Amino acid sequence: MNAPYAPRGLLIAAPRSGSGKTTITLALLAALARRGVAVRAAKSGPDYIDPAFHAAATGRPGLNLDSWAMPPALVDHLASTAAQGAELLVAEGAMGLFDGVATEPGRTGAGADIAARLGLPVLLVLDVSGQSQTAAAVLRGFLTHDPRVRIAGVVLNKLGSERHIRMIREAVAPLGVPILGTVPREATIVLPERHLGLVQAGETDDLAARLEALADLGERHLDLDGIRAAAGPLGLAAGDANALIAPPGQRIALAQDAAFSFMYGHLLAGWRALGAEIHPFSPLADEAPDPSCDVCWLPGGYPELHAGRLATAARFLEGTRRFAQSKPVHGECGGYMALGRALTDADGTTHAMLGLLDLETSFARRKMNLGYRAARLLAPSPLGATGETVRGHEFHYATVVTRGGDAPLAELSDAEGRPLGPAGSRRGSVTGGFFHAIARG
Repeated sequence: MNAPYAPRGLLIAAPRSGSGKTTITLALLAALARRGVAVRAAKSGPDYIDPAFHAAATGRPGLNLDSWAMPPALVDHLASTAAQGAELLVAEGAMGLFDGVATEPGRTGAGADIAARLGLPVLLVLDVSGQSQTAAAVLRGFLTHDPRVRIAGVVLNKLGSERHIRMIREAVAPLGVPILGTVPREATIVLPERHLGLVQAGETDDLAARLEALADLGERHLDLDGIRAAAGPLGLAAGDANALIAPPGQRIALAQDAAFSFMYGHLLAGWRALGAEIHPFSPLADEAPDPSCDVCWLPGGYPELHAGRLATAARFLEGTRRFAQSKPVHGECGGYMALGRALTDADGTTHAMLGLLDLETSFARRKMNLGYRAARLLAPSPLGATGETVRGHEFHYATVVTRGGDAPLAELSDAEGRPLGPAGSRRGSVTGGFFHAIARG
């Protein structure tokens, strides 16, 4: 069936993190959705939280596109699928536009790769606080840095006064790049944050009111018609889904609540497309995995914030232990910690967990672990077969007190191929690791 629209798209990017990309993206999405525009959003790079806000703003599922973790054909497939029925595909970059890893061209993980691959013009968000004419110099550098990428417009963020706007407009005018938004410093809407980024969309009590305020910001300070006109026709190939991780079972019990919420939408959509059934359950509501399911999956999230409740959730604990006696159970990051013997929270209180692995972790001694990972599996698991390589990432602050005597799940390497050694744990049919899987390598 043909899509009712010829979709167009753009990438919202910035010179660095903290420039206001997410605020501007959400303001644009919410304002366009209010106008009835069929808009779909994507996040460039590994991120669970922003896509949930994108989904809340647009009423359509969020999506991740990652040039390092996903082969080009999978990026094409996901983008073309997302664009069906949409007038506009808006992608939000991560970090700075050109920030990635030193690997093969087009596979660096940078937002610029996604822009180039899909033919997305870039709307550049410039935090101009503390500068005036220098903003033109920054913009000039972005215009010439990478011939694959076209800067179609700029949003000036955190402006101080009308005089501030006038000075930057005069400096930027010779470059011929349209200014498609001017956002005053006092107009910025701050979303609540915690150690892994924004507080999750589902936990933001006043989310509807915040999105209304963001839509108001977009209406007042963004040139919505100009931004839509700046979007370009999507250069979409059909691609293929061959690199998607296969469903780990026909019926999948999926932990899903505020403690376990970090699950990539493209994985769930891919599993459903292949006929798998997803059966959510809530450990925080003291629910156990459906015993009729074939496999149990505990995603990442924030178990450290709910460790006391998890430790006393008797039906969850006993039901998951019974499930693991005969069927596979896999945990990613937070789910991995919950599979261990104990988790120490930030206050130094130690809570007993499932005890299906010998792992003990602690948030009392925080250490950031961040980066892309390639995992070569050392044994069969819900991630794949022995010897298969899966690409993904790590992002956590937990420290491992002990991994105990369990065998490792995988051999890890970083984004540039440097070996990081064995990681994760496996015992019988129970497996886990801090590694978040995105696609087969």
